[in-house]
Amino acid sequence: MSVHSVLVIGGSGFVGRHLAHRLVAQGVRVVIPTRRRERAKALILLPTVEVLEADVHDPQALARLMANVDAVVNLVGILHGDFQRVHVELTRKILEASRQAGVKRYVHMSALCAAADAPSAYLRSKGEAELLVQAADCDALRTTIFRPSVVFGRDDRFLNLFADIARVAPVMAIASPDARFQPVHVEDVGHALAGCIADPRTFGRSYDLCGPKVYTLRELVAYVCKTAGLRRPVIGLGAWLSKLQALMLEWVPGKPMTRDNLLSMRVDNVCQCPFPEVFGFTPTPMEAVVPTYIAGVTPRSRYRWFRFRARR
Repeated sequence: MSVHSVLVIGGSGFVGRHLAHRLVAQGVRVVIPTRRRERAKALILLPTVEVLEADVHDPQALARLMANVDAVVNLVGILHGDFQRVHVELTRKILEASRQAGVKRYVHMSALCAAADAPSAYLRSKGEAELLVQAADCDALRTTIFRPSVVFGRDDRFLNLFADIARVAPVMAIASPDARFQPVHVEDVGHALAGCIADPRTFGRSYDLCGPKVYTLRELVAYVCKTAGLRRPVIGLGAWLSKLQALMLEWVPGKPMTRDNLLSMRVDNVCQCPFPEVFGFTPTPMEAVVPTYIAGVTPRSRYRWFRFRARR
């Protein structure tokens, strides 16, 4: 399949920026809609990227954006707010606009453990969107779904959040300390997304994306503190105190945690299969990357990263 132009909805976000760089390196024209063009300053400078101000919830705006594109990637996701509108209804609108515009390729970012019977509204909405994508797959519109575990990288809002808290808090009190995650590097997610778009082997498929190692939340927080050079006791909260902490944090600007996030952590966020061989690379260990941005770049951290990349 030949792909020369890709519309990346949610392209100004964390994963989207890395995907855009991958596509530009392949010589692909990338269209990225955003409500405020200022938010995508770094992307505007890329040679084949076109950043447009648009409301992607508007069907007419979607129709204009899809003119002359070969593929659509939907990366839109929120951790709190109106999940039905953002995850389900927007996916429905994008699929319909893709069909009407004659776009032949659609790639969808879901979440690990998304399901109609999942414990949280976030995961249920992601599961409902997946059903829409699966139902839309046909000869005229080939679809692929990605389900990553928590994504880490220099600008992530997961490990960096714990590092920021650790720098000001004498003790790290964490909800659901035994929740399990298998973090995947943002560059690996972008690599897989970019590689699948024109690959017919991925048509009609769903892929779970995880890193090479499973950690409990307690282990992740302890690792971040150690990497940042901070000695902080890590205290795991029980079920009742976890709920109380989540309720209190819902009132903090940015909502670092909500009760719905807590419900999501009832399900182990880990893969039941190896990293998909179809993408042709092995996932990056967290220890090869995190020290370069949590502790700052040092000769040792740089060496660790380059040594890993050389093995690839």
